[in-house]
Amino acid sequence: MGRAPEVVHRIMAKIRSKDTGPEIKLRKALWSLGFRYRVNVKDLPGRPDLVFRKAKVAVFCDGDYWHGHNWALRGLSSLAEELEGYAPYWRAKIQRNVTRDLVVTDSLKALGFTVLRFWASDIERDLAKCLLAIQKALP
Repeated sequence: MGRAPEVVHRIMAKIRSKDTGPEIKLRKALWSLGFRYRVNVKDLPGRPDLVFRKAKVAVFCDGDYWHGHNWALRGLSSLAEELEGYAPYWRAKIQRNVTRDLVVTDSLKALGFTVLRFWASDIERDLAKCLLAIQKALP
């Protein structure tokens, strides 16, 4: 038996789509290193979390659950295996997110952007590695 709809609504309303903990951690680290960027740029496909306009670099901080990486954290063999246990609604939602991420990445690349995507768990586990990847992408 699932949760009552009002409980699910209350839980889901607390989930942030921007300014997440890992995103803020990455932004603060970049800022302290002297990098300047734009946040949640509305005029680009997918509203990248961070954009370095002149360098044409777009950065996304993707949540593991919402963007289909939870299976790797749980030691499963694939996203399909992870999604087997999900309700049809959530299975479809996460699959749409994964598909949308691919389309957004392709769209930004077509505009000449370098696209970097970091899992929230990677930012939490190894911030220095993420910072290095961004530094390498910038001129």
